[in-house]
Amino acid sequence: MKSSFLARLLVLAAALAISVTPGCSRKAGTPITPLPSARAGGPNIDNPKPVGPGNLAGGNTPGGNTDRSGRLPADNGARATDVTNNAGAGNTTEAVKPPPPGENVALADGPLDRSKFNENRSQFAADIIFFDFDSAVVKSSEKTKITAIVDFLKSNANAALEVEGHCDERGTEEYNRSLGERRALAVREELAQAGIDPKRIFTISYGEDRPAVNGHDEAAYSKNRRGESVLLTPR
Repeated sequence: MKSSFLARLLVLAAALAISVTPGCSRKAGTPITPLPSARAGGPNIDNPKPVGPGNLAGGNTPGGNTDRSGRLPADNGARATDVTNNAGAGNTTEAVKPPPPGENVALADGPLDRSKFNENRSQFAADIIFFDFDSAVVKSSEKTKITAIVDFLKSNANAALEVEGHCDERGTEEYNRSLGERRALAVREELAQAGIDPKRIFTISYGEDRPAVNGHDEAAYSKNRRGESVLLTPR
């Protein structure tokens, strides 16, 4: 009788022990607490991304868009004059650089508008370039005049120049117009080779239309075969 009673107690104890053992199934309808990786907006701690630009694991990395909290990254020293540079994966900033000292901003935007300049014909009156008959070659004896013009233009960054090509009366009007153009371009080329930006230099040919000296001899002709430089200053 006692053994039967003890046997029942042992069976009951075993049943109770089994009912409280971990790992048993839950009752139907009991909610399961989701893992942190499954929560909306939470970081995936089971499979973290490597630290690097644009990744949440790196916090406010240079190329990232948000940190772990979902906030935008802090402005790491961006300056007030910065402009957005969207070329990269992350929107970084690049400072607007002012032009270097002495650079002529007005001359940096393309061809100049001749109408926006005033003429000064006296500045280079002593620097007229004279040419040989039927020639557009700047003679070595005229190079000191080129140097004087170059030095002035380098010291006056806002100034421009117009070079006029002239001829004597011999030859056809059409030929002299072409020869005058070649003479003006020859002076322009000398100035460019000396370091003057060619877009600061206008050229024009008057052919035989504007003689400096009236006459029909070599004394007059030698003064009319010339290239005159006219200083242009902004209005």
